Amino acid sequence: MTHTLVASATRSHIIGFDRPFTVIGERINPTGRKKLAAEMQAGNFETVIRDALAQMAAGAHILDVNAGVTAVNPNETEPPLMRQTLEIVQSLVDLPLCIDSSVTSALKAGLETAKGRPLVNSVTGEEEKLEAILPLIAKYNVPVVAISNDETGISEDPDVRFAVAKKIVERAADFGIKPEDIVVDPLVMPIGAMGTAGQQVFRLVRRLREELKVNTTCGASNVSFGMPNRRALTGYFLAMAASHGMTSAIMNPLHDEDMHAIYGANVLNGTDAHCKFWTNRFREMTAAPSKAAQAAGEISSNEEIEARRAAREARRRR
Repeated sequence: MTHTLVASATRSHIIGFDRPFTVIGERINPTGRKKLAAEMQAGNFETVIRDALAQMAAGAHILDVNAGVTAVNPNETEPPLMRQTLEIVQSLVDLPLCIDSSVTSALKAGLETAKGRPLVNSVTGEEEKLEAILPLIAKYNVPVVAISNDETGISEDPDVRFAVAKKIVERAADFGIKPEDIVVDPLVMPIGAMGTAGQQVFRLVRRLREELKVNTTCGASNVSFGMPNRRALTGYFLAMAASHGMTSAIMNPLHDEDMHAIYGANVLNGTDAHCKFWTNRFREMTAAPSKAAQAAGEISSNEEIEARRAAREARRRR
């Protein structure tokens, strides 16, 4: 069974086929967040602090940390900001971290700063990236996210994306990096632009699991880009991806729809033993009636709802 170990100074976490789905909190990332980028550039980390604490409270297992605030001179600006951001986050939470950058010098700075065994995000199939990043992964003995694109870009052909992932796994082996330390991102396309995007990812995840024996991840919200009711669609995608063998996702743990979908997938996939987490999490929750139910008169009275709650509490205490 493939187990990818990530750790902070005091806490470890395993990504695995037989483990509950891993939530990698995405919010400490200024990409697309102009206000956060401006704050971080100015040395203001109030939002970073709030996001770190909120994601931990919401149930994230790992926190992704990105310090790419500008495309101007990133080799100079990003490494020191990555160090500073990691130091602040590590002082607040004891969760394992994911060092997220496309800049090799920033990844190196992050590896020198992060405690424990962080996840590195990421390496691609581009020769330049393989030669620059895989030695760092081997030197620090950490796991890495492998993104299934190369010099030719992102292929719409899932077989090509699988071949790129296989290439990365094989090249990593040359550096002594084992498959369990590679978490493949098969790349999720927006379903609104490519109607087969979901089917492609599900098939890819199964192949990656069965043929390469690697764990998988993705940027979950990509699938719903440009679509209405994005949160619901992303939640459905996550549950289905988990049912096809995906073991983690970089996502927003503050979205209840996404988290509830994952909790349900853990129950139905058998990774929430005896439904213990689900039961503890939702025992006291009473579902709000839908508008359709209200219109049809299918609503229990307040007295009936309270009686049911009391009965559940009595059974629990026995």
